Amino acid sequence: MKVKEVAGLVGISVRTLHHYDEIGLLKPEKITESGYRLYSDQNLEMLQQILFFRELGYPLKKIKEIVSSPAFNRVEALQLHRRMLQDKRRQLEQMILTIDRTIQHARGEIEMTNEQKFEGFDFSSSPYEQEARERWGDEAVDQSNAKLGKMTMQEQEELAGSMNAIYAKLAALRSDSPESVHSQAAIKEWFILLNQMGSYSLEAFKGLGQMYVDDARFTKNIDKFGEGLALFMRDAMAVYADKNK
Repeated sequence: MKVKEVAGLVGISVRTLHHYDEIGLLKPEKITESGYRLYSDQNLEMLQQILFFRELGYPLKKIKEIVSSPAFNRVEALQLHRRMLQDKRRQLEQMILTIDRTIQHARGEIEMTNEQKFEGFDFSSSPYEQEARERWGDEAVDQSNAKLGKMTMQEQEELAGSMNAIYAKLAALRSDSPESVHSQAAIKEWFILLNQMGSYSLEAFKGLGQMYVDDARFTKNIDKFGEGLALFMRDAMAVYADKNK
């Protein structure tokens, strides 16, 4: 199958498949003399495996490390995926039950204890925050948390609205070159907005863009605004950082 056929079958972008090829995560079976990437059934099986890992939040670097290991066993990996998805389903089912009970409570049909109101939630750790701390240290994250903590609810809502507006603007530009004037103007707005929340150097900004692609959790949320947006932002952020050093 050609790359566009695979993208259409799976529901991901051609840009994503090109990126997987570039980083050595999913190499096509062959490349024709005309430069077309051709994918085999074995490639599709590996792509399925990769996407299972992505759905569970594994970063690309870790996925590549796992599937490249001589000890990698596809069936064992699928069994692991199944167990993790079952755990995720149990949590979601608990949260749905909590929502149903809360609706009944709001209607005056039942009483809920404070503990019951929060069953199913799990904020024991923040993977995004931990990732940021590991990459850029505690100071940048603490500064961001401190700024957000001082904002009123209205200010936080306005900030969220500004973020969504920039995401939408970038999504509309994602078919353009990341180096174009319009792309760079929009990504500059993103850089300025991020620095309203924290303190991001150009290097940290570029690293954050890479995280948008490496971390499936970021990719999934960002690509809600448009398939391939995370990759586009990664490239645009890298260009902006390099040009403004």
